[in-house]
Amino acid sequence: MSPSQWFEGLRKVDINDLDLNNIGSWPTAIKGLAGGLLIVLVLALGYSFYLKDLENQLEQARAGEATLKEQFASKARLAANLERYIEQMKAMETSFGVLLRQLPSDTEVPGLLEDITRTGLGSGLEFEEIKLLPEVTQQFYIELPIQITVTGAYHDLATFVSGVASLPRIVTLHDFNVEPVVPDSGAKLRMNILAKTYRYNDKGLQK
Repeated sequence: MSPSQWFEGLRKVDINDLDLNNIGSWPTAIKGLAGGLLIVLVLALGYSFYLKDLENQLEQARAGEATLKEQFASKARLAANLERYIEQMKAMETSFGVLLRQLPSDTEVPGLLEDITRTGLGSGLEFEEIKLLPEVTQQFYIELPIQITVTGAYHDLATFVSGVASLPRIVTLHDFNVEPVVPDSGAKLRMNILAKTYRYNDKGLQK
């Protein structure tokens, strides 16, 4: 069928005479037109879904690009400051080493007790008790509590506390308790104090 004949047949068709329940009875021109429209519709829907999928992929790619840009910028800042971070790390390691040297080892504890005793005697105090208590293990260090009981004048007690706090090893003082040796007499005081020094817990660091 030539195009002119197809158009001529299409022009003669009365749409009201078409039976939707019997498409097979439609004229050839109408069936060809309906088939063409159906093909165009299928292609249009397929193309639409295809474009939608491409748009989704494009949005995902854009989101991934933004994430990669942020990661790149973050790594670029780290790289730019790497030398400074290395210097800071070395400074921290040095400081950490200094602190570790201030923590007594097991063999240095007797020497620490001697230093505390010497400080107390030099302050004019009398020792009633100085003894080590059970160790308390923490994650990175071990507490070594020392119970101390001394007697003396108020200013001598203050001098002793200041002297212990300024020892080269790290010593902290806790649980102060000061009372007169003789009730109703303020001339001589008894002080109970808990001193704590610390030992490095290398096993805790390895866990």
